[in-house]
Amino acid sequence: MGNRSKIPDIVIGRLPIYLRALTFMEAKGQEITSSQELGDKLGISSAQIRKDLSHFGEFGKQGTGYHVDFLKQQLRRILKIDCEWEIVMIGAGDLGRALAHYGGLSERGFRITAIFDKDPAKQGQKLGACVVQDTRHMAEVIKAKGYKIAAIVVPASAAQAVVDICIKAGIKAFLNYAPITLSVPPDIHVQYIDPVAHLQRMTFYL
Repeated sequence: MGNRSKIPDIVIGRLPIYLRALTFMEAKGQEITSSQELGDKLGISSAQIRKDLSHFGEFGKQGTGYHVDFLKQQLRRILKIDCEWEIVMIGAGDLGRALAHYGGLSERGFRITAIFDKDPAKQGQKLGACVVQDTRHMAEVIKAKGYKIAAIVVPASAAQAVVDICIKAGIKAFLNYAPITLSVPPDIHVQYIDPVAHLQRMTFYL
């Protein structure tokens, strides 16, 4: 496998889209696909798909295409979701509640196993499979459990302070729902999920 640091982030971003398409194909009982078929379904050129996959090895044969199950398992391995990742979530408001109850996470290799909120009214409540804890205990729990991923579902005004605490405690990657650009060291990865920003981008085209 090639050097991961040399692989463009845009390529990594397309791998989960390929994985999703393969999962649908497998659910329909399809055993073989091609870069052409994948490309037609996803609106990506077959040449681009072949180039993306070539960063990681050879997964298909000329003329016979790809085995759906094999390619799916290889993509899961490349994305490191052939195991289960535990996530700590900070924020138990409306969006946090929705995320805690979202079954799609566990189906795809992720599970929220600790939730924190600073609001005493929310502490002690059951949310999904977790009991909401006081954010004052957040750092010690992250260190003790060795969490690497945190979902930030707090107001923008609180997000940076929460992230700073999480980084010191050992978090390496953030799923950030707060509508703010975070300041983090270069070795920390942040994925921004801002529904309003996506809506604003969309309305430009209407």
